[in-house]
Amino acid sequence: MSVPDTPEPSPDVLLAEVAALPGLPGVYRYFDAQGQLLYVGKARNLKKRVSSYFQKNHDGTRIGHMVSRIARMETTVVRSEAEALLLENNLIKTLNPRFNILFRDDKSYPYLKITGTRETFRTAGQKPVPMLAFPRMAYYRGVVDRRHSYYGPYPSAWAVKESITLLQKVFRLRTCEDTVFANRTRPCLLYQIKRCSGPCVDLIDTEAYGRDVAAAERFLRGETQAVLDELEQRMMAHADKLEFEQAAEIRNQMTALSRVLHQQAMDTASDRDVDILAVKVQGGKACVNLAMVRGGRHLGDRPYFPAHVDDATQIDEGLDAEGEDSTGSDPLERVHVRVLEAFIAQHYLGAALPHTLVTSHPIARSLIDAVGAQAGSRLQAVHQPREHRRAWLDMAQKNAEIALARLLAEEGSQQARTRALAEALGLPDDNLDELRIECFDISHTAGESTQASCVVFEAHKMQNSQYRRYNIEGITPGDDYAAMRQVLLRRYGKIAEALRAEREGEVLKPDAGPSDDAATESAEAPKGPRMPDLVLVDGGKGQVSMAREVFQQLGLDLSLIVGVEKGEGRKVGLEELVFADGREKVYLGHDSAALMLVAQIRDEAHRFAITGMRAQRARVRTGGSKLEDIPGVGPRKRARLLQRFGGIRGVAAASADDLATVEGISAELADTIYRALH
Repeated sequence: MSVPDTPEPSPDVLLAEVAALPGLPGVYRYFDAQGQLLYVGKARNLKKRVSSYFQKNHDGTRIGHMVSRIARMETTVVRSEAEALLLENNLIKTLNPRFNILFRDDKSYPYLKITGTRETFRTAGQKPVPMLAFPRMAYYRGVVDRRHSYYGPYPSAWAVKESITLLQKVFRLRTCEDTVFANRTRPCLLYQIKRCSGPCVDLIDTEAYGRDVAAAERFLRGETQAVLDELEQRMMAHADKLEFEQAAEIRNQMTALSRVLHQQAMDTASDRDVDILAVKVQGGKACVNLAMVRGGRHLGDRPYFPAHVDDATQIDEGLDAEGEDSTGSDPLERVHVRVLEAFIAQHYLGAALPHTLVTSHPIARSLIDAVGAQAGSRLQAVHQPREHRRAWLDMAQKNAEIALARLLAEEGSQQARTRALAEALGLPDDNLDELRIECFDISHTAGESTQASCVVFEAHKMQNSQYRRYNIEGITPGDDYAAMRQVLLRRYGKIAEALRAEREGEVLKPDAGPSDDAATESAEAPKGPRMPDLVLVDGGKGQVSMAREVFQQLGLDLSLIVGVEKGEGRKVGLEELVFADGREKVYLGHDSAALMLVAQIRDEAHRFAITGMRAQRARVRTGGSKLEDIPGVGPRKRARLLQRFGGIRGVAAASADDLATVEGISAELADTIYRALH
């Protein structure tokens, strides 16, 4: 059920809603006065759990801080605690609440793909041969297509490419694109170095190639002994027929495969698909290290760093007396378990499950069963493993500690740089986590494809999701000052209008009574863009003068503007800071932590501007924008088209039938592309 959406109910109304809750399993959500989601939680008994937030004194704690901001709540009743668990973590992943442990993963896992039933034909002499007779293997990341076989997921692109190289050495499967394969007249370099069996020019028949594909797939599934036994039988059969050259080839395959298996540090004969999870919590930060075993091979690991660990764990600690959690008496142990359970619940929802999880801390059976039921398979969890699993876990635990130590060292260094810059420029240092710096740079080639970049530094790191590029138009080519004027007006014009309207509203607003204090206090984070604490421009007096004119026109604070002027000989470390409010130039020193941060932000703005300018220039010169303007052709399809045909000219020269052979391009879309380009 959902509680009616009331903008700002009084505490009495909120308590009445809590009293009306049922004693059933469910999920609850807390919102502040601006409608921002604060927290998502699950409960075996909604009424009992939610009441504990409001019927106890939580002053001076994180939970008290959160409760003071709650203006509205919503609840959803479900049939079981397992359903509540799944719904809770789905909401956490999609809504990003302020006080929950959140694992962000914006990348899909890569797979190794072996093409399967693709009905594409080539001409070998006079005889048409289906492509599926000679499947190719490739690195793949994206939506799984049932027509092909996929193996993985792998923790990194490097792990996939290493496996492809291995399969090339042992089974000599092709990796070339279908268009290249169809038009070869002589074998490529991979054949010469014994990484491919040359199916493109009929140096291997379909039956023999099919055996190699089947053996490669069994190897990827972990059936290594079966593969070795079959190779041995084939080798002996050739030897009995006195076909010693063919027998030697198979012997070399077995040697290469045995060498690879020997390189695996652990005996994985009894394990096929296993994920090893180790967690380390320190200094308010956490790292979950995920190591993967697929097909009996240890493929590597990947660290994950969740957000909001400190807030979420302190809130959970404050509610432990409610009795739903029984993860042990040690507070640090409970934090480790909560982080690990949050990772399992969020990471494996909607993802392929391994057969077994090996974990550094005990996980609730209800969580394992719920995740397995959601995926439609049985999931096993092992907490205190033995033998090779213990070696895996020890390695994963060590890697988690190393990754977290590296993160804390990097953050500590970055925080020191932020503080040094704040002290050097007299910026507010009471809350450095919210210090926001925006930096602008202009890039073009002899006036062509002028672009401006804006990068953002906040919370002691670059916030690349907030980066913006601006196409500069209507100026004299090469006029960097006019470009800077245009981008600053576009960036801060609307913010200046909003600030003026806010000031005028404050003048006209009558004195607020005591009842307005709570509303004012809850509006801590205004929505939309805000003025940064510092605006860096890459340039000296000229660029700063232009920025000063813009800020004067908009009525903004001139003290925010700082120019980064190149030093003598344009040498790094000799930069000086130029101020728009009349202060003298400042040289911070080549070994200054503050200057290191300024240089880091300035260089990132330059990099972002350069890459945007080059992409824009390439589109202008090659006509790539024509593809971008065709409905239904997104970035992936555009990349496949350009890769297949070698550029926009090749795409334009291709027929509609040729275009339809590209993966993801239907016959209708191919016809649309052809007509758009002609």
